[in-house]
Amino acid sequence: MKAVLSQSVGGPETLKLEDLPDPTAGAGQVVLDVKACGVNYPDVLIIQDMYQFKPQRPFAPGGEVSGVVSGVGEGVSHLKVGDRVLASTGWGGMAEKLQVDAARVVPIPDTMPFDEAAAFLMTYGTSYYGLKDRGHIKPGETLLVLGAAGGVGLAAVELGKAMGAKVIAAASSQEKVDLAISRGADSGVVYPTGPFDKDGQKALAQLFKDACGPNGWDVAYDAVGGDYAEAVIRASGWNGRFLVIGFPAGIPKVPLNLTLLKSCDIVGVFWGAAVARDPKGHAQNVKELMALYADGKIKPHVSETFPLAKAGDAIAHLASRKAMGKVVVVTE
Repeated sequence: MKAVLSQSVGGPETLKLEDLPDPTAGAGQVVLDVKACGVNYPDVLIIQDMYQFKPQRPFAPGGEVSGVVSGVGEGVSHLKVGDRVLASTGWGGMAEKLQVDAARVVPIPDTMPFDEAAAFLMTYGTSYYGLKDRGHIKPGETLLVLGAAGGVGLAAVELGKAMGAKVIAAASSQEKVDLAISRGADSGVVYPTGPFDKDGQKALAQLFKDACGPNGWDVAYDAVGGDYAEAVIRASGWNGRFLVIGFPAGIPKVPLNLTLLKSCDIVGVFWGAAVARDPKGHAQNVKELMALYADGKIKPHVSETFPLAKAGDAIAHLASRKAMGKVVVVTE
């Protein structure tokens, strides 16, 4: 089989397409013929040794895949050869075949295309865990989403709307805001590109305050970080919940006096670790997400696909922050 491998620390240009032996399924495992692999921001970080997990090299990036079961190991009873599935893998997905623990594999309906299935679990899983389990969002509350046209951001927009919130989409261009509005956001705001000086920070905070109104936001979903975080917190309503999702603009430094003045919470959202710690809760969330998909309330927006040989280009495109929705690598 062919796989795209990280053999040394570096950016997407260091990835190489190599031949590897086909994997076999051990006890409790299955082998998938990979059809598609979703590209996510952790793929940008993991090949640079900047992610929370640092797999032993060589490894293939790619934390979520879809495909067909081609091998079943001892003790696996809920899957069989030929099943159409998606899987959360952490890494290893940018390959033609993949050995994975059966517990990480979820059957998908025949009506779900492989590219959508590969773009589904990490973004919707992260956003649903964040909004439901960490943000405790309620119908009628105001949700501000930063990076609203990215993978997790667009998922948060759709889920927030499905959960009854008033959704304000914030993004770096009108095109991105328009996409988020087309997926359910009630309104949007275009923010400028940082970094910001003191006056720029004040102007940015006012921009978010004007977008949210006098009562501020109840839940903020920050998939951007950097200088934007403090400005967003300044627009918080009373008892707001600020969800920490990611840092493509850099890791922010927030004056904690703001949390006192606003009586707001800063809440970490580490979906990958939560899945391992609470597999039953994760399984229930996946069940609920599949029901939302079946009802047409959520649907991955796959904006671009790349062949396996161009997986490095796919990661570079995501890292440029120009991508909207999900970028997917396909094997055929």
